[in-house]
Amino acid sequence: MRVFVTGATGFIGGQLVRELLADGHQVRVLARAGSDRRNLDGLNLEICEGDLRDKDRLVKGLAGCEMLYHAAADYRLWTKKPSDMYEINVTGTRNILEAALANRLSRVVYTSSVGTLGNPGDGTPGTEETPVTFADMVGDYKKSKFMAEREAESFLRRGLPLVIVNPSTPVGPGDIKPTPTGKIIVDFLNRKMPAYLDTGLNIIDVADCARGHILAASKGKIGGKYILGNENLTLCQIFKLLEEITGLPAPKVRLPYTPILVAAHINEAVAKITGRPPLIPLAGVQMAKKIMFFDSSKSLQELGLPHRPAREALARAVAWFKVNGYVSAKN
Repeated sequence: MRVFVTGATGFIGGQLVRELLADGHQVRVLARAGSDRRNLDGLNLEICEGDLRDKDRLVKGLAGCEMLYHAAADYRLWTKKPSDMYEINVTGTRNILEAALANRLSRVVYTSSVGTLGNPGDGTPGTEETPVTFADMVGDYKKSKFMAEREAESFLRRGLPLVIVNPSTPVGPGDIKPTPTGKIIVDFLNRKMPAYLDTGLNIIDVADCARGHILAASKGKIGGKYILGNENLTLCQIFKLLEEITGLPAPKVRLPYTPILVAAHINEAVAKITGRPPLIPLAGVQMAKKIMFFDSSKSLQELGLPHRPAREALARAVAWFKVNGYVSAKN
């Protein structure tokens, strides 16, 4: 089967492409001119050079494909020009789904985020059914992904055979940017993480997350929504695991929330003047106020989502960052 993948140069998308190729599929990917294509090195695939803002290119790119995995997104906690993020995440989603509809694809898997879902924030895991509104969204990334998910849902009413997946926090090999979570691991490895905020995340190995996309395509219900997650861990627990894996000491100091929030506001104001990313992204601090735990039992039961231990996923991430030069020699 020929499948089309957006976001293939990214973390989840790159792993998804590898899984699809291993399953014997013919893969065509969308990649912007000049994009970092290290995650595609050595892979036997077809590259369609283009952009989510080019509707005609998307229609042509999807010609001859049976299935679409739309995993592309502008994932940043801060951007100098927020309108670009909405253009890619919201308008880009509308464009690619219009192209999928025009090409009469047999199945579409849209990669959303657990950030669009309801979450009590007190450690009670959120589910696909937890109530949520736009007012609950913190920062432009979450707001744009919430809007994009609503766009995707609107195509169901037009007959597009679409399934939505909501990845939690993937870790593992191939995090080339790295993602905000990957940066936490890299900073820990480089001993630049002297303290931490009291928060929590749901960790899943990126390979399991990618496999969840494929399972959603074959087993997911049209119009269904599936959390692709695994273990709920506090940040303190994550650092303890990293300490066990690496032998490096976990940070012992827990930072109070309010002073960090004030510092983030100051950083954000300076960033708007200088145009340089803030050292402390305001959206990241605001997100940390909630314990982002989620229940992935629906994906486990309906899709058979694989669940390798978070410790193994973190160890794979550590090994990859070390081999690929993200860690200074002295560490």
